[in-house]
Amino acid sequence: MKIAFMGNPKFAINPLKSLLASNHDIVAVISNPAKPMGRKKILQHTDVGKYALDNNLNLIELDDFDNRDIFQKISYLKVDIFVVVAFRILPKKYIELPKFGSINIHASLLPKYRGAAPIQWALMNGDNVTGVSIFQIEKKVDTGGIIHLEKIKIQNKDNFETLSDKLSELGSRALLKSLRLIENDDFKILVQDDRKSTRAPKIKKEMLRINWSWEAEKINNWIRGLSPFPGMYTVYNGKKLKIFETSVVHNDAELSIGKIEVINFKELIVHCADKMISILEVQQEGKKRLSIQDFLKGSNIKNGDYFS
Repeated sequence: MKIAFMGNPKFAINPLKSLLASNHDIVAVISNPAKPMGRKKILQHTDVGKYALDNNLNLIELDDFDNRDIFQKISYLKVDIFVVVAFRILPKKYIELPKFGSINIHASLLPKYRGAAPIQWALMNGDNVTGVSIFQIEKKVDTGGIIHLEKIKIQNKDNFETLSDKLSELGSRALLKSLRLIENDDFKILVQDDRKSTRAPKIKKEMLRINWSWEAEKINNWIRGLSPFPGMYTVYNGKKLKIFETSVVHNDAELSIGKIEVINFKELIVHCADKMISILEVQQEGKKRLSIQDFLKGSNIKNGDYFS
C-alpha cells in the first residue's frame, strides 16, 4: 500500500522502521516542525523528523492543519492510508483523505486508557497487563473501531522507558499484521464499549512531587510510571531530589511519614503510610544521576531527617 506515516516521538520510530522494511511504499513522513529547544534555543526536529532526514525520507513538517499548501501537498500524494503513531489529533478532512482512511497505534488495550499517557497510567495504576490497539481514527479521540489487539505482560521492573520500548516493538508487529488484514479485507471491526473506557490524561508538573503519605506501593508505581522522564521528585533542605527507582520494604516498625533512615551509608529508606520505600537511584538538583550507594557517599542527608 501507498502510505504516509505521521509521528513525533521516539515511540513512533520502530513502527516506521518496520514499514520501511516491508513491501509497502512509504511516500512521506509527516511530523511537527523543528522547534528552538534548551537555553541556547537550538532548532531541533522531532525524533521522527530527525530519523526521516537522516535516512533521506520525504519529510513534510506539518505546522497547522489549516495550512492549505501543506494539505494540498499531502493530497497530491494520493496515499492509500495514513498510519499515525503518537502524532496529533487529526481533523476530519485529514482522516478521510486516504482511500482506506487513517489508522493509529495506541499503547493500551482500548477502550482502557484513552488519552495522551496510556503507558504511564498503566504503570502508575499497578496494572499487570497492557498492550497495543490498532484502530480506525474517528473525530472523537481514541474511540474508533479496533482492527487488531496485542497484549503484553508488565514486569515488576518495567518503568516508562522499558515498557515504551516493548510496546513500540509490539506495535510494529501489530501494525504490519493489521495492514495485511486491511489489504485482504479480512478483518472484523471491534466496536469499543464506551462504558468500559478509562482516561489517561496528560501528565502535569504538579503531579511529580512525591506525597509520602500515600501507600508505598502507589508511590513505587508512580515512580515507575514517570521514570526516567519527567521523573518524580522529593525535596530535602529546599532542593529537589529526583527519584528514578525504588522498591517497597515490608517493616513492622512504627511509621512516621516522610522520615528518612540511612543504613550503613548504603541504603536510604523512607517511611510511607503503610510500609517503607527503599530509594535505589537518584539525581540531586544540578548533579548527575547516581545509584543510592554513590549518592550517599557525598550526601549530607542525616538519619532521622524528613523529606518534605
